[in-house]
Amino acid sequence: MSDRIELTGIEAFGHHGVFAEERREGQVFYADICAELDLESASNSDDLNDTVDYGAMIDLVIEDIESEPCDLIEHLAGRIADRILFEFHKINRVSVTIHKPSAPVNGSVLDIAVTIERNR
Repeated sequence: MSDRIELTGIEAFGHHGVFAEERREGQVFYADICAELDLESASNSDDLNDTVDYGAMIDLVIEDIESEPCDLIEHLAGRIADRILFEFHKINRVSVTIHKPSAPVNGSVLDIAVTIERNR
């Protein structure tokens, strides 16, 4: 399938990480979503009911980032991917990338990211 909806740079503040200061102080996380689904009907009908409401998908991602903390962004990405497949039945495959640009590491890095893919 080559049809997809891509959401890039969803920003939210969360308290994820293995260190106490990450849990206490929190930081900004970014998420990218690539949802694969059949968009032929929507491309012909021009009707929201034939696709996925990406605003609702963004709300779900922000809610998950801002909710219960995870030690690992791997877990956060998987949790979001599973919820997307559960909530949006038209999606056949989803890829979720979580960016943690302020991760407490020795050295200078532009970004640290994890990508999880899930299939229906």
